[in-house]
Amino acid sequence: MSIRTTCPYCGVGCGVLATPDGAGGARIKGDPDHPANAGRLCSKGTALGETLGLGGRVLTPQVGGAPASWDAALDLVARRFQAAIRDHGPDSVAFYLSGQMLTEDYYAANKLIKGYIGTANVDTNSRLCMASSVAGHKRAFGADTVPGTYEDLDQADLVVLVGSNLAWCHPVLYQRLVAAQKARGTKVVVVDPRRTATCDIADLHLALAPGSDAALFNAALVALADRGALDRAYLAAHVAGFDAALIAARASDPAMTGLAAADLATFLDWFTTTARTVTLYSQGINQSESGTDKVNAILNCHLASGRIGRPGMGPFSVTGQPNAMGGREVGGLANTLACHLDIGNPTHRAAVQGFWNSPVIPEKPGLKAVEMFQAVAAGRIRALWIIHTNPAVSMPDADAVARAIKGCDFVVVSDVTQTDTTRLADVVLPATAWGEKSGTVTNSDRTISRQRAFLPAPGQARDDWRMVADVAARMGWGEAFGWQSVGDVFAEHARLSGVAGDLGRDFDISGLAKADYDALPPTRWPVSARQQGGRFFGQGGFFTPDQRARMLPITPRLPVARTAPRYPFRLNTGRVRDQWHTMTRTALSPRLTQHIAEPFVEIHPADAAGLGLAPATLARVTSPQGQAILRVSITDRVAPGQVFAPMHWTGETAPTGRVDALVAAVTDPVSGQPESKASVVAIAALNPAWYGFAVSIGPQSPDATYWARARHAGGWRSELAGMERPQDWEAYARALFDLPDATCLSVEDRVRGTHRLALMEGGRTLAAFFAAPEPVQLARGHLADQVGQGGAALLAGRPGAGVADPGPTICACLNVGLNTITAAIAAQNLRSVEQIGSALQAGTSCGSCRPELAVLLARRLEAAE
Repeated sequence: MSIRTTCPYCGVGCGVLATPDGAGGARIKGDPDHPANAGRLCSKGTALGETLGLGGRVLTPQVGGAPASWDAALDLVARRFQAAIRDHGPDSVAFYLSGQMLTEDYYAANKLIKGYIGTANVDTNSRLCMASSVAGHKRAFGADTVPGTYEDLDQADLVVLVGSNLAWCHPVLYQRLVAAQKARGTKVVVVDPRRTATCDIADLHLALAPGSDAALFNAALVALADRGALDRAYLAAHVAGFDAALIAARASDPAMTGLAAADLATFLDWFTTTARTVTLYSQGINQSESGTDKVNAILNCHLASGRIGRPGMGPFSVTGQPNAMGGREVGGLANTLACHLDIGNPTHRAAVQGFWNSPVIPEKPGLKAVEMFQAVAAGRIRALWIIHTNPAVSMPDADAVARAIKGCDFVVVSDVTQTDTTRLADVVLPATAWGEKSGTVTNSDRTISRQRAFLPAPGQARDDWRMVADVAARMGWGEAFGWQSVGDVFAEHARLSGVAGDLGRDFDISGLAKADYDALPPTRWPVSARQQGGRFFGQGGFFTPDQRARMLPITPRLPVARTAPRYPFRLNTGRVRDQWHTMTRTALSPRLTQHIAEPFVEIHPADAAGLGLAPATLARVTSPQGQAILRVSITDRVAPGQVFAPMHWTGETAPTGRVDALVAAVTDPVSGQPESKASVVAIAALNPAWYGFAVSIGPQSPDATYWARARHAGGWRSELAGMERPQDWEAYARALFDLPDATCLSVEDRVRGTHRLALMEGGRTLAAFFAAPEPVQLARGHLADQVGQGGAALLAGRPGAGVADPGPTICACLNVGLNTITAAIAAQNLRSVEQIGSALQAGTSCGSCRPELAVLLARRLEAAE
């Protein structure tokens, strides 16, 4: 029987049908009845079934790195937290949470720390992705309210994507937009310094200077005013601050954007003449030291033109995590209370404390994420609980954060697998994972969906809300945390939202307090006697004292850090298509590692030439904070002087590829969100003595200056490089694979300086290693398929005559490789992405590979001319 649940990845919130296979796994497909995705899944969602194994799982509590009982672990946690509070006060305790948590887990943690421990030192990794949007919403609307819905993408005539690589980061929404473009001719503008995959559908790409988004939208506000495109009636009835906002906009210089005059003119013409306009923005806006101002510059334009809260119109913040919205709803940030209530409002504090009947409620905001780990480093935080996040990798200035965690008096980590962060903890608590736990998540358009368990909890793993309740009971507050089920937690949260509704707040799901929790369908809030779902603000009704929105005067600011001869490049960080956060789940899927298997840096051809960098070599990237070694990708997707690197790799997968070690801990002064798009770096060729590739059916223990490890269907593969050549290549390979007694076949080419070794046992090749003085050119997919089979033919590094090599994966959903696609284009004279889909099915699932298919087609057509 299929179980309806929700995908654990991005903020789209896709519905999933999971059918257990009886062997610990499940078959996965999209839920055709879920409003967010109507059956579609992206490559990551499609591969969820490959991530359900127990390899690497934490299955028992650990104290000091040794197995312990739950009682011993929880007793220690409660005792150490109580000691910190007694000796140093409640502000010596902090929780660091995650948008991967379910709403009920989030609620329990916030209730404990704010209502009972008595500190607001609780923050979340959502601070890193959407805090600027929260702050911008609150400044403009009086509450953190997302005005629109996904249906607006279907109904818009112009969609402006700002700082959002929708094709790779939210592929199902991207396909929704593609469908609208085909159905109604929707124009698409992409605003991004980098030419991303999303530009494939752009009618206009504005490659503006990094950080200049506010200048662009100030120019748009001026154009709205000068061209008679303001909604004077809406402004008069529902908005305050217009005059000051316009004066500030006129004072800013559109030339700051660096855009060609013709491109800017086209954008302003479309933006001022298209009534049904949606401005969808994401991390390129939020992850900025002036992110809140950028958000308000966008909101100013929609408020001034009255294009908000009506079909096909409005600003839209698309979130990166599956429950970033749920965390916002329960007060998961250091400066908020539950149910969108404000920690600085005495009435709100009294309402929450009274509802909880709690002994205390903090009167001031706590430490935001960057401040929190700085306080840990300074010794002001003595006890820290980290839940479902990996800050030793994902925080800016990640090396300093790792040192801070290691030096903290007492650290608890609740997680599913071993990570860079769990290895620094005093206590590790085994948590249930997706497929094992139940609760709710809220997606980007306010739709609450159930995650449902379809597998039993393995080992001694427990739900997070239960762990929190167990610790609370040991600290003397068992009655207040005496829930019997996760549904009880949700019902309490829903009842508290009714209190918020009575105080005139936006978040009210009190109508769900008595709902059948097990059968709860996807439901967009609010759900109360006052309002049901739908859009906000089409007729005003803002959550300010006078119910008027606030337009703010915005003065654009470029990044504080300036490039200089020592650090001449500006680093942009982000995601790749098939990976997620620090890969604790996606790296379990062999399919998802085939597209991009190692960390890289994109650099413009002119810059690469100036530095002497060749394609596929390695570069050392340094910043004032740290360094990384990354594979070189030479491309004009980035402009001269700019580089891009993804943030996924960790000490577990590529220890020198931890990109956030390069990122400065500079934050927005309003939101506290770090700037992740504009750190300054230097780049130099690494020039290793050797490059290597290793493939095996068993685990590998790389020992090299650089290594990046990934799964394949039959085992493991690694890219390696070293500054010194091993004296004995056979001994090196045996140690790498831990195969001291296997038979070794080797081929050495002394002229080229290459070495190829196969380690065999019982006629089967268990592992193979290839080394060369330059990047090793091999058919890696073919080698991964052949390892574990008989014979040493794989030492050729390529398939023999008549054996197909599909090449690197392009379409991860349907596992279609580069060589298969290019061969079909040539043999069948394919002329469109649609024809490739008909011939091979590539690009017909989530569609996130369609831009790459278009590039392959273009290259083929250019070659034929």
